[in-house]
Amino acid sequence: MKVYDLRSDTVTHPTEEMRAAMARAEVGDDVMGEDPSVNQLEEMAAQMMGKEAAVLVASGTMGNLVSILAQTQRGDEVIAGTESHVFWNECGGASVMGGLQLRQVANDYRGMMDPDEVDRAIRRPGNIHFPRSSLLCLENTHNRCSGGILTPSDTKALCDVAHAHGMQVHLDGARIFNAAIALEVPATELTKDVDDLTFCLSKGLSAPAGSLVCGDQDFVDRARKWRKAVGGGMRQVGVLAAAGIVALQTCIERLADDHANARKLAEGLAEIPGLSVEPDNIRTNIVFVEVDPSLGPTPDFIRRMVEEGVRVSYPGERNFRMVTNRHITSQDVDETLGIVSRVARVAAAASH
Repeated sequence: MKVYDLRSDTVTHPTEEMRAAMARAEVGDDVMGEDPSVNQLEEMAAQMMGKEAAVLVASGTMGNLVSILAQTQRGDEVIAGTESHVFWNECGGASVMGGLQLRQVANDYRGMMDPDEVDRAIRRPGNIHFPRSSLLCLENTHNRCSGGILTPSDTKALCDVAHAHGMQVHLDGARIFNAAIALEVPATELTKDVDDLTFCLSKGLSAPAGSLVCGDQDFVDRARKWRKAVGGGMRQVGVLAAAGIVALQTCIERLADDHANARKLAEGLAEIPGLSVEPDNIRTNIVFVEVDPSLGPTPDFIRRMVEEGVRVSYPGERNFRMVTNRHITSQDVDETLGIVSRVARVAAAASH
C-alpha cells in the first residue's frame, strides 16, 4: 500500500545532490570555528537574511530558544501569539531555561497580531510589580494558522510598536522562504525590521537537519554561547551544513509546487461533506481541516485515514493538519482526496 505522508514537511528526505555533498564535505571542529562548510553556510544564511552574522543550530526549537535567551534576562516577559510555536510546541523551554514569562496576544486566522493589542500588552516601566517586557516574538509563516503569511508591512507595524518601547523582536521564520515565495518578494523584505530570526533547513528545503539563527554580530555571539550551554555545540557538523548549502541553492524556488498542491488539496477537501476548510486562506503548504461531529471523533477519523495510507497530524480538538512537501505530487493529492472522501463516506454512514 502506498503511503501519502502529509504529517509535516519535516518528513522530507535529502536529495541525491545533498547526499553527494555530504559525502565529500570539508569538515573541522565547529565549536572552535574551524568547520569550513559550516562557516560557508552561516555566511550564506546571514547574507540571504540581510543580517550581519548567523549560527547553525540543531533545530528550529533550539534556534528559538537560544534567540530568546540571548535577548532577555531572567524575570522578563516575552510577548507571543496565542497560537505561536514557542508557546505550543517547545516544551516551555523559555520558561524552564530562561526564567521567562510568556504573555499572549491573539493571532488572527493568518497569524497576525493586532499592533494596538500588542501595545496594550507591553508593561510600562516604573511599576515594581511588573516584569520587564523585553521581547516580542513573531512567526512567519504561521504553523497553527494554516501557514498564514505576514507581509513586510505587517512585520514593520509590529516591530514599530515593540521598538518604540525599547523591546527587541525575534522572528520564528522556520518557513520564511515559503512566505517569500508566496509573496514573490526577497526574504530580506520580511526580515529587515526584526532584530533576529531563525529559519529551518529541514522542512520544505529537505535538508536532514539544522536551522540558522541570524542577527547582528553581538546577538549571534550571545546565541552561540547559549547554543553551547544547552548542549548544541556540535563538532564536525559540516556533513550536515553541506546539505544545507545545497538546500539554499536548489530547493527554495520549488516551494511554489508545494503551495499549488496545498491549494489543490484544500479545494478538494472543501468539497467533501463533513470536512471544513477555507481554500482562500491557504497561501503556502499547510492545510488545517475541521471534522464535523457527524463523522465521529477526530482521532478515530485520523486512524481510519492512516489505515488507508494517508498520514496527517493531530493538533487537537476537531482538527487535523496536512502539509504538502517535496515527496507529494499533484497526482498524490488526487489519490489522497479519493481516500479521504471514501473514509468520510464510511464515517458518515457509520454514524447514522
